Amino acid sequence: MPSLKSHLVSFVLRHSRKKAFSSPENLQRWIAYARKTEDYRPPALLKARLDITETEIDGFPVYEVAPKAGERRRILYMHGGAYVFQITSYHWGLIAEMAERLGFGVTVPIYPIAPEHDFHDMFGMVGNLYRRMLEETDAEDIVFMGDSAGGNMAVVLTMMAAEEGLPLPSRHVLISPGLDVSLANPEVFEAERQDPWLGIPGGLEAVRLYSAGFDRNDWHISPLYGDLSVLPKTLLLTGSRDMLTPDNLIFAERARAAGVEVEVVYEEGMFHAWPLIEMPEARRARDSIVDFLSVPAPARVRARRRTKAAFAARSAPAAE
Repeated sequence: MPSLKSHLVSFVLRHSRKKAFSSPENLQRWIAYARKTEDYRPPALLKARLDITETEIDGFPVYEVAPKAGERRRILYMHGGAYVFQITSYHWGLIAEMAERLGFGVTVPIYPIAPEHDFHDMFGMVGNLYRRMLEETDAEDIVFMGDSAGGNMAVVLTMMAAEEGLPLPSRHVLISPGLDVSLANPEVFEAERQDPWLGIPGGLEAVRLYSAGFDRNDWHISPLYGDLSVLPKTLLLTGSRDMLTPDNLIFAERARAAGVEVEVVYEEGMFHAWPLIEMPEARRARDSIVDFLSVPAPARVRARRRTKAAFAARSAPAAE
């Protein structure tokens, strides 16, 4: 049974954030307001608890949350925000807890967002960051983690790395990811009515602003349609009141069919990105993440390191 806190959060979301996604015009207004108030920097309390340093990639900040002495494993965390909103204190709270409980280093890019930037800017920056990480850390010791739009970015970045022939991360943690924005699944429309946060009209506007002309069913935008076989072992967290959940469950089925080991945490009554909010259901979700990442990942077999040519061959349409 959902907690009292979760009911309260759902109520607040439905009467606040849901409005941002109710129309393209509302989303644009929320973006304009956010640009006046957003602060991507880690909260002062976190800086007092953790060793956080700032570097830069392509002119954008990258924060490094230091690991325990001797720990090699690292998380590349890509925050959510519909590609148009900055990282928040809720993201930083989750990042801090993961760093403290796991002892991993956490790399947090403040990647370029729309509408000031687009897909190419975003993935150019995070792609260059991943290449830098590979110079410092073995791919087997790297985890991609992301929530919402950041979960989409984790999957797309892995597919792009496979296309380029780069070593791939050992694991994915995907929190309420957006993996298909094509609206091909009719269940999404019913799910939207139960969702206290997200809405289709504003969501499509966010996609339009960042997608750089890609079709919505292109795997760069909707990775459900990409080569799922290149993905690593994955933990996917999704809730019954999230409009993205129907497609997330399809993703899990297709990834398993492609040979990927996928663990699904399905939380009844939970809304989009609930593990970021301090409440009983979030504590359970965070425990699941820690358990999933606490077991060392096996060495990646060479066959999963796809060359650009092999990836392109599988992605090409069949001959007539």
